[in-house]
Amino acid sequence: AGPRSGPFRAGELALAEMPRKNNWTLKVLCRLAAEAVLSSPGGLLPHRDIIGQLPGQMLRTSTGKRLLLRRPSLDEYVLLMPRGATIAYPKDVSALLMMMDIHPGDAVLETGSGSGAMSLFLSRAVGPKGRVLSYEIREDHHNLAKKNYRRWRSAWEIGHADEWPDNVEFILKDISAAAADLKSVTLDAVVLDMLNPQCALPVVHPSLKQGGVCAVYLANITQVIDLLDRIRSCRLPFLCERIIEVTHRSWSVLPA
Repeated sequence: AGPRSGPFRAGELALAEMPRKNNWTLKVLCRLAAEAVLSSPGGLLPHRDIIGQLPGQMLRTSTGKRLLLRRPSLDEYVLLMPRGATIAYPKDVSALLMMMDIHPGDAVLETGSGSGAMSLFLSRAVGPKGRVLSYEIREDHHNLAKKNYRRWRSAWEIGHADEWPDNVEFILKDISAAAADLKSVTLDAVVLDMLNPQCALPVVHPSLKQGGVCAVYLANITQVIDLLDRIRSCRLPFLCERIIEVTHRSWSVLPA
């Protein structure tokens, strides 16, 4: 469902963009409240001047600078939301979702929750009939992921015609100690975003459907080698299908 055709409402998220040399480079995310003020390097803009306006309009700050106001996309939200752990970036999340072939209604497990970026994308991918189990060992990351998820959901419901599904269960626990919890769970896919994913593989494997995909998000090739060595030495029933690096290059096209 797309955004409502109506104007901004109090309680929803707004994204302000300031033009710099023909490119929209400065982005400020805020949750609209009648008494609040948006503060940017280009000046101040009271939220009451935004509420009631249609997205896509240019408004001027206290110093006369122009800001473009619109509703943020999910990838913009995760890049601008508060962070504890480093997030899985949208370009990488897109590749992971494609590799796992997630469908509406799927049951997916992720470790760890981090700041909640992957949880939000998985939530959208599995839909209202799906389920996401998100394990996190650190309490501060666990709490922040839940906060970011709830903030997006509550703002979405104000600015959109439908509800964002409440389909993510955040669990504060070490995945290596969760074997008993997963005995009655059947998973369509697993995504591991943790320092030692090899510790999680024996735990999640019994719950993963035959032919299901386990995607692992690692920062460097040394970690990949350690993971493959562990799979071989422990004779874990996993087949390494693909190892990829996702690159992203932005272009700036300007008149000569």
